[in-house]
Amino acid sequence: MLASQQPAVHILNNTRVTSGELNYKCTKTSLPCIKPPPTHKVRSTLILSILLPLTVSTTTFFSQVLAGTFDTEFDITWGDGRGKVLNNGELLTLSLDRASGSGFQSKKEYLFGKIDMQLKLVPGNSAGTVTAYYLKSKGDTWDEIDFEFLGNLTGDPYVMHTNVYTQGKGDREQQFNLWFDPTADFHTYSVLWNPHHIVFLVDGIPIRVFKNDEAHGVAYPKSQTMKIYSSLWEADDWATQGGRVKTDWSNAPFSASYRSFSDVDCCSRTSIWNWVTCNANSNSWMWTTLNSNQMGQMKWVQDEYMIYNYCTDYKRFPQGLPTECNLV
Repeated sequence: MLASQQPAVHILNNTRVTSGELNYKCTKTSLPCIKPPPTHKVRSTLILSILLPLTVSTTTFFSQVLAGTFDTEFDITWGDGRGKVLNNGELLTLSLDRASGSGFQSKKEYLFGKIDMQLKLVPGNSAGTVTAYYLKSKGDTWDEIDFEFLGNLTGDPYVMHTNVYTQGKGDREQQFNLWFDPTADFHTYSVLWNPHHIVFLVDGIPIRVFKNDEAHGVAYPKSQTMKIYSSLWEADDWATQGGRVKTDWSNAPFSASYRSFSDVDCCSRTSIWNWVTCNANSNSWMWTTLNSNQMGQMKWVQDEYMIYNYCTDYKRFPQGLPTECNLV
């Protein structure tokens, strides 16, 4: 795989370099908004009204955002034909062989939203493979919200790796085993990103929350638009049991499948020349927090299935845990 094709590696203490930022910032409200570059060709259609007090009818200020098909919502960006859109745009598959993996990205950029995607992961002996599914902005001080699925030997569980980057800094890994076989059927992996917090969900069950603790000096992603990315690639130097188990290429090609993408609840734009616009039902997700039942579900997952938490890794942070780890 060419270095220019390979997606950034999301592992402990790794860094990435990306191209310059595309987004532009404005600060007319207490929360940031995103506007296009100034040009006489751009029409002032709709600013990020979701960040204004929700006291005006949403039917006036919000444009509806509808979920689409993979052929209309995404571009396959690398893999030389190893990524395919099938079934009239309802299904997307990525494959990996010894020569290359493959990947795709969304046409839209998002600033807050609830993103749902159903995935069926590489079955059988998937050791050394990584299926990455994440949101990411551009620039040297990027923001990022990660799901990564680290393959394993047949019969051993996948590791679901999560991370949050703010202003180019990550090191906020939490890892989980799953309570089902993610290769036998499709399961829904979701990100809820609003001004209060980022919630990672699996089949509607919250597994992790990263709160907006800016009041305590913790950076929070709120001003950089992000695209959705996904890729299937080989990383057998670290992905499975710390790199001890290598990829068995006799099982290639490896394949992962995607369906039922939804961004109905989001704020997005299709290019830097457009305003970020929000959907009409934004109040259902933009200001939501977890209820007591959801908090109980998350505790169950973390008690039973979490296998790594950066907030308990005192050896890794001998000078003290990150600030957010000490906040309630």
